[in-house]
Amino acid sequence: MDKKGRVGFGIVGILLGILWLFPFYLILTNSFKTPKGIFASVLSLPHPSTGDNYVNSFKALNFIGSLTNSLIITICSVLLIILCSSMAAYALQRNHSKLSGAILMLFISAMLIPFQSVMIPLTANFGAVHFLNMWGLVIMYLGFDASLSVFLYQGTLSSIPIAMDESAEIEGASRWQIFTKVIFPMLSPITVTVAILNIIAIWNDYLLPSLVLPQAQYTIPLQMFNFFGEYTKQWHLALAGITLSIIPVIIFYLFAQKWIIKGVTDGAVK
Repeated sequence: MDKKGRVGFGIVGILLGILWLFPFYLILTNSFKTPKGIFASVLSLPHPSTGDNYVNSFKALNFIGSLTNSLIITICSVLLIILCSSMAAYALQRNHSKLSGAILMLFISAMLIPFQSVMIPLTANFGAVHFLNMWGLVIMYLGFDASLSVFLYQGTLSSIPIAMDESAEIEGASRWQIFTKVIFPMLSPITVTVAILNIIAIWNDYLLPSLVLPQAQYTIPLQMFNFFGEYTKQWHLALAGITLSIIPVIIFYLFAQKWIIKGVTDGAVK
């Protein structure tokens, strides 16, 4: 590529970067404005700026409690999805039969079922057994998100030769040891992908928790709804709340980026 081409790609990259950062600029700058300042000019810098929005939003969101609920639901759901989906995909991929093929097709078909078509009977059945709480929500997330996760794991497992299993079995390893000590570590790239997809979806979900959770177990997205009434919309507090809700995700990425990058690069090398 010549010099002009590199410059052109650089300019396009800068423009795309600015476009990607623009929503964050709007959220951050307007979170320091008063309601009057937001409606006067959305694009301008805050003048005067106020940090009271964050204090009031923190209190209105019951931030510590809702953050704890969000973390418990997200972490438990993602761990359960990874564990169950990887084991299910391993069993389906290593057992070549018409039944395993039919079960895999059932998982894939389940991805086509819209949540809205099953949400009423789902909540009715869970309510009948008094399971409309965060632990019932974790089970629901497993049911809804396992299909895509099994599909992704199954595709990766098909590239791992069965000779790996046979070698470990000759060494005396049990089926559980083969999966946990040989196969699962080789699935780290797709596990990172599955984790990221599910963390983003579950952390930001509003509809399903709104149908399931009692008020004492509200997550951050549910608490955010308090800023939007029928006649009033408190954008200054809502934007401050959005900024607060982004911070845990950024902290997670900063701590986990070593493993995220390792998983991606391992997948690229393989």
